Amino acid sequence: MKLWFVEPRANVFVSGIKDSVARTVIDYLYKHCPPESGIVMFRSLPQPPGYEVFNIGPTRKSMTQICGLQLVIETLKSL
Repeated sequence: MKLWFVEPRANVFVSGIKDSVARTVIDYLYKHCPPESGIVMFRSLPQPPGYEVFNIGPTRKSMTQICGLQLVIETLKSL
């Protein structure tokens, strides 16, 4: 996995390869990773919004979709 994607945070992978190869890797992971993996993957797209988010199993961050835009919910820590 780390050969094709950048891992900026544990179990968060960002595609650094051509879209077609990234899609092949993501499809492979969906077939072979257990549901409890907790993986989040970002793939770049040539059209807006410029990315697509995939996940396998429950993740530490919640995800939502607003007007077709996939977003990761970050909670603010109190000061």
